[in-house]
Amino acid sequence: MNFSNELINWYSQNKRDLPWRKTNDPYKIWLSEIILQQTRVDQGMPYYYNFVREFPTIFDLSNASEDKILKLWQGLGYYSRARNLHFTAKYICSEYNGKFPETYKEILSLKGIGSYTAAAILSFAFNKHYAVLDGNVIRVLARYFGVNTFYDTTFGKNEFQDLANTNLPTKNSDIYNQAVMEFGALVCKPKNPDCYNCIFIDNCFAKNNSLINELPKKSNKTKVKNIYLCFLIVNNRESVLFYKKKSGVWSGLYEFPSIEFLNNLSNNKILESDELASFFKNEKFHLNHISPTIIHKLSHQKIHAKFLHIDCKTINNFDYLKIDISEVNKLPVSRLIDKYLSKNSI
Repeated sequence: MNFSNELINWYSQNKRDLPWRKTNDPYKIWLSEIILQQTRVDQGMPYYYNFVREFPTIFDLSNASEDKILKLWQGLGYYSRARNLHFTAKYICSEYNGKFPETYKEILSLKGIGSYTAAAILSFAFNKHYAVLDGNVIRVLARYFGVNTFYDTTFGKNEFQDLANTNLPTKNSDIYNQAVMEFGALVCKPKNPDCYNCIFIDNCFAKNNSLINELPKKSNKTKVKNIYLCFLIVNNRESVLFYKKKSGVWSGLYEFPSIEFLNNLSNNKILESDELASFFKNEKFHLNHISPTIIHKLSHQKIHAKFLHIDCKTINNFDYLKIDISEVNKLPVSRLIDKYLSKNSI
């Protein structure tokens, strides 16, 4: 059995109809790869279509405002991807006259592009002989060949890359790359893989040794930190306080002023807190409502959020942006705030 040929044959009969597979435009392939990082295809598809419609060329993306890009990205998470996308579009337009570079070294040097994305662009846009290595590929290789090495260590990454390179066929390497990723996404899934419809069931090391749930191996799990936030929706019935974050995972997004506590305080404790008193100082305010605690999970944080709806006639005395309430829905905000505002009025 030839591993790569079997995958290519399987792919020809089972591949999904995806728009970025119908083009060799490096801009659109790069766009799709960035959108699909840490994102399911069905979730990322509408964003891909929206970006291609709004920014049909890399020059359109380069010339767009950050606010417009982040608003279009809203809900997809990992917002640094959007910021890096914008930065790199500007760089390619200024340094390469809008023409995507065609060498691994040059592409890898671009902001927001790692080894997998560089290999994918070279393979799918320029038909160059590079083996892609993402989570799907690692899972297929680990299970089929029985690789026990931790994939998230330097040694493990090198071992998996060597194995990916070894199995990359001389001909149709771009199709093979698509095939092995597709197989990992549709058959050799992280949970509940479809082993009984797998073309490799008789030769799969993990299946034959009852190691499906153990492979691939990760050295350690990401530690999740609990964050306790109170967002202050301070308004005078016409305008509401906002600010634009300058750092962190939500850099570039707009957010209500917030107070962070060490633990999940009761509503009374929040109202009695020095932090709330310090925020308002001598300004008079009226609390209308405190939301129940809302849990929002990120890759490394678990946010416990409450929203305080507060009337304050003197909001002009605060050093924050004053946004007309009717304009709030035009701002790029985090998924947490977007979901809250979709169900609750200011």
